[in-house]
Amino acid sequence: MLKNLALILLALLWALGNAPARGQNTRTDSIPGSGVSFDMVLLPGGTFDMGSPTGNVNAQPNEQPLHLVRLDSFWMGTHEVSYDEFIVFYHLEKDSDTSTHPANKYMAAAVSRPTPQYIDYTYGMGKEGFPVVAMTQQAALRYCYWLYEKTGIFYRLPTEAEWEFACKKGLNDTLAAENLSDYAWYYDNSFEKYHEVGTKKPNTLGIYDMLGNVTEWTLDYYDEDYLKNLVGMPAFNPWVEPTRKHSRTVKGGSYDSNADECRCAFRQKSDPRWQARDPQIPKSRWWNPDSPFVGFRLVSPVKPLTEIEVQAFFEKAIKE
Repeated sequence: MLKNLALILLALLWALGNAPARGQNTRTDSIPGSGVSFDMVLLPGGTFDMGSPTGNVNAQPNEQPLHLVRLDSFWMGTHEVSYDEFIVFYHLEKDSDTSTHPANKYMAAAVSRPTPQYIDYTYGMGKEGFPVVAMTQQAALRYCYWLYEKTGIFYRLPTEAEWEFACKKGLNDTLAAENLSDYAWYYDNSFEKYHEVGTKKPNTLGIYDMLGNVTEWTLDYYDEDYLKNLVGMPAFNPWVEPTRKHSRTVKGGSYDSNADECRCAFRQKSDPRWQARDPQIPKSRWWNPDSPFVGFRLVSPVKPLTEIEVQAFFEKAIKE
């Protein structure tokens, strides 16, 4: 007990003295020893109407009925995770033993890393400066866990509710209604490929590519009746915890999506067929060779978690 309390106190002291460089609502986080960094923006907690209202001609049945949701504050990546960031995790030679974790000794050689791709899963669409693509949700979560081991900062995927809150808070639907092409790479303007991150206009929060470019993994197990099954008014920090490997909800649409799929409330179900060309038996836990249109974005809760809570989260979230 005393040992656990000492570790928690050490973590809190580290957080006060070694927090990432930040402004009032933005911060820049670094991957220790790599020279790679990424920006995050603060979303103060609040309530919002999740889903699509009755009368929305583009709404799908799985986006209704509207439900009031309340969320705690969290930080969100201003860009989709890039190839430059992910490759530090992917390739051991890009990593090092350098760490800022306040309590754990990090050893790069001890990390379980993604297996090699048997073909180039970007299909020539781009690497440096582009979003990393074609990973499974499990691989995205294992990247988050690796970042935690390197930095001591708890990162994860956004829940469906957090993702939609950020999208609506940033007025993405309103902006897109004016001119979707200014804010998103989608079927009509993408030339059937994804593009470098941050090359379109950001939303009003300063977040880029929430709509289009690559669709983004969320934390939730896919529930067709998600909004019908929410508990509470408002529902508080909802998360549909996974019970098995498939399926998960992805959000935002991609370069291959029609305009009516590039909406904040649009919900898409991940598909086991995204691994159809994977020759491994069983299929890889790391890669989906048939989903070069899928990537992910990081969030980091404002409320701190203990080491025990972080480990419990990843045990719950990652399903083999």
